[in-house]
Amino acid sequence: MTAVQLSGVHKSYGDVHAVNDLDLVVTEGQVFGLLGPNGAGKTTAIRMIMDIIKPDSGSISILGQPNSGRLQDQVGYLPEERGLYKKMVVLEAIVFFAELKGISNKKSPPKAIEWLTRLELDKWKDHKIEELSKGMQQKLQFICSVIHQPRLLILDEPFSGLDPINTNLLKDVMMELKENGVTLILSTHLMEQAEKLCDSICLINNGKSVIQGQLADVKRKFGINRIKMRYDGDAAFLDDKSLVAGFDDYGQYVEIVPAEKVKPQLILERAIRQVTISHFEISEPSLNEIFINAVKN
Repeated sequence: MTAVQLSGVHKSYGDVHAVNDLDLVVTEGQVFGLLGPNGAGKTTAIRMIMDIIKPDSGSISILGQPNSGRLQDQVGYLPEERGLYKKMVVLEAIVFFAELKGISNKKSPPKAIEWLTRLELDKWKDHKIEELSKGMQQKLQFICSVIHQPRLLILDEPFSGLDPINTNLLKDVMMELKENGVTLILSTHLMEQAEKLCDSICLINNGKSVIQGQLADVKRKFGINRIKMRYDGDAAFLDDKSLVAGFDDYGQYVEIVPAEKVKPQLILERAIRQVTISHFEISEPSLNEIFINAVKN
């Protein structure tokens, strides 16, 4: 089943085309990366999916139905900007957001405590939100977005303000939600995190879809494999443009981009004749490299 589908969606503000004829399909049960540089149109697209703003043209469907706001109780949303009431007590805030999604204040406190414990905030349940650090507030807002057990969870820059330990904690929780059948849309400009989490991606630039598809397919289609090699000797073959398109020397190792249609095996054969090799590795392109090349082009 399709969890989210956008067809020909357009949104402009004056002369600025924030989202321009955008098509995308999110399959139920996957982690979908909505990626792009700052100002690419990611947040505008999310706000239209959430029915916060309306598209100028095009259509949006959520969980198999036209997007009308009626399904919002089945959707969780973590906005990039915090929407917490700083004077509220932590536990009361979660109960309040649960009530907005139709959960009674009798049922929600036990769930809230469970989530606070899972995200290591249980000791802060009786504190005011303004007493929490930026990272703690981010985790609290995440709890508020999942307390009603949504089928679809939309996360806009979820790792903002989190240290590496809490980033890993949140990633673990996201994977648990996926295993339980929740569809996740992850919007971020952090390609490394997206690469670890996403099944499929859509790269947006200037409001348009630049690259879209399964992550593995995107890497095969748009990426260039590189060779990492550590060696001793005079590697004259590196200057052979028919063999090597380019290379970067990092001191401890050299990273090689093969020339077009040149297989790594051929480079290895040439290298063995000239140098003593201690390490030879073929590395697939990173999503960050694909992202930078796509935006530049």
